[in-house]
Amino acid sequence: MEEKLFWIGVLMGGHLFLSHHFKDKGRFKHDSRFTRAWHAFFAALISFTGMVLLTVSLDNRRGDVVTSMLFSGRQLVYGSLAALAGASYAWWRGLSRKTPVKDGMNTAIKEDMEWSETVFSAVLLASVVMYLFIQAFKIPSGSMEKTFLVGDHLFVNKFLYGFRLPYTKKKLLKFRKVKKGDIVVFQFPSLDPRDFQCGGSQYGKDFIKRVVGMPGDTVAVKEGQLYVNGAAAGGEPYAQYLDKFRYPKGAERTAPGDYQVYWENRLLGKMFSDYIRDNFGPVVVPEGQYMVMGDNRDRSCDSRYWGAVPEDLIKGKAWFTYWPPSRMGFPE
Repeated sequence: MEEKLFWIGVLMGGHLFLSHHFKDKGRFKHDSRFTRAWHAFFAALISFTGMVLLTVSLDNRRGDVVTSMLFSGRQLVYGSLAALAGASYAWWRGLSRKTPVKDGMNTAIKEDMEWSETVFSAVLLASVVMYLFIQAFKIPSGSMEKTFLVGDHLFVNKFLYGFRLPYTKKKLLKFRKVKKGDIVVFQFPSLDPRDFQCGGSQYGKDFIKRVVGMPGDTVAVKEGQLYVNGAAAGGEPYAQYLDKFRYPKGAERTAPGDYQVYWENRLLGKMFSDYIRDNFGPVVVPEGQYMVMGDNRDRSCDSRYWGAVPEDLIKGKAWFTYWPPSRMGFPE
């Protein structure tokens, strides 16, 4: 969302810059054809922006937002139609009634410039804050129950693990490293939109899980119980198991080396389906990556199925639940 807001801010900034340029050239002193066209262009820009943000918000509520993509084709189509409608209305209105000139400037253009400056400042500031510091996130599924419930809204601390340079994998000023037990929000580790995991394409979407395995750890699941470096993982009051049924082993004939390769290539879920929910591994978490699982262990599509999460895809740590009010607080 922050990148979308940034480029919308750039559009508004471009309009504001050109408006000041044309003003200095004296192009807005009269109610001319050029003045009406420029006012129609601003109406198109505002309509496009409003419709795109509305469509993005609706997609976000359905969990259809792809964070690695700036705008989807559907969002651009709806935005373009709204822009055409806005420009047509502004042009028609300009023809039907003459806009007065005050203090040597067309009042409609003056109002457009004020709105453009307001939107430019607000949107650009919001995008910087969201990109560097805090991101709002909505829980899309029950994989983290009972820590989070479906529909919970929370803030994600994005600067804790470092400030990510735009359009790079580099992070600066890391305040601390990712730790076992952290609840992290990350971009799903898939490079191919055609790669189906967890019942569909998760390409570019944001997920939330808990870190259970650090780089170099040996992780396994036996009869539903998590083991790390050969020892049963204890002290997990957040973990819950709702299914009394346990799947039998389904990959016991697979050589350990092949199993590791399949897991690192995100193939286990496709090969063994639900069998690896209760009997998984052992695997060694690669360097620079993390094993993550949902707290609702029997209802979570996580690293057991599609592999580890590279550090550069981790966006931040779950920080504070702000909605609904009855669930406000810091997650553990």
